[in-house]
Amino acid sequence: MRIDFHASPEPTLGVEWELALVDRRTRDLRNDATHLFARARPRLRDPGKLHQELLRNTVEIVSGICHTVPEAMADLRTTLEGVLPAGDDLDIDLYGAGTHPFASWTVQQLSEGHRYEELINRTQWWGRQMLIWGVHVHVGMPEKERVMPVLSALLNYYPHLQALSASSPIWAGIDTGYASNRALMFQQLPTAGLPFQFERWSEFEGYVSDQLVTGVIEDLTEIRWDVRPAPRHGTLENRVCDGVSNFTELAALVALMHCLVVDLDTRLAAGEPLPTMPPWHVQENKWRAARYGLDAIVITDAASHERLVTEDLAELLERLAPVAERLGCAAELASVADIPRRGASYQRQRAVAEATGGDLVAVVDSVVRELREGLGPQ
Repeated sequence: MRIDFHASPEPTLGVEWELALVDRRTRDLRNDATHLFARARPRLRDPGKLHQELLRNTVEIVSGICHTVPEAMADLRTTLEGVLPAGDDLDIDLYGAGTHPFASWTVQQLSEGHRYEELINRTQWWGRQMLIWGVHVHVGMPEKERVMPVLSALLNYYPHLQALSASSPIWAGIDTGYASNRALMFQQLPTAGLPFQFERWSEFEGYVSDQLVTGVIEDLTEIRWDVRPAPRHGTLENRVCDGVSNFTELAALVALMHCLVVDLDTRLAAGEPLPTMPPWHVQENKWRAARYGLDAIVITDAASHERLVTEDLAELLERLAPVAERLGCAAELASVADIPRRGASYQRQRAVAEATGGDLVAVVDSVVRELREGLGPQ
């Protein structure tokens, strides 16, 4: 089976930001995406940048094809500034985290569409429980034969991205003990989770052919790996991160993902073999980052060396600084280091819960407030 990859001559950038809808009074989820769309889209310069998702309690804000992180952030901001007033009209706030701390999955409503109905029909209990939100970042790739090697090398930095973005510690009113409960929930879906580490594009084509022939998937987009090729867009799509609560951290994480892909692809194009790790190390790193977040001790290479993820991150940021300069996101990449200093979202949520005697409404309040305040003066 042949899969055409519409290569991008430049390392373009696209961002998809999933946000939940919460009631301004109860702070529970609201199944009112349809009403929000009706009010928001007339306010937007490009209504196509506001998407529906699996459940009616969710909206997705997407950027266009951008060349820099500041351009992508400005694009997202423009759309967000049109959506927030529409939410105000409906007493709805936008909530950016990997999970909601107390909402019940049993009362959530499915968005219209055959694709969503078929997903739930197949996945049943696991699919219906998917009250999870994330951020997806596309980076343009110039050559399809470099896509799979870059994907495999990028998995070495999976725990860094997971730990920095982890924002789903509380589920159904209970602290799960995990920094990212979302990461482990999402992988229960068929074809979700960690990707296979193929060396050549033809191996990926063979895999997709097998999945189609055996009825595992009906469409290429149903491969829901944490990192996956997006052939139609000519990108490598990074889906590791939990939902993000504020604009500053979103820009930082997007910059890190942009720089990582460009750095790896540049090195590969220059003839440098990219370091990878065996799948069992990658799998263990995912679990450690989901469980311990920024306190995770991660495996750093195929020789089984280990290191605290924040220590490895500091060196990574220093190495990527020249790449960020070239890509026009030096300030955004440098701000990644601020996340461990102030605490990741999962840590901030737990701090609010502890300070308020376990008040989960206060936790939702704090996440909503971060989104509003993070935008700065309107």
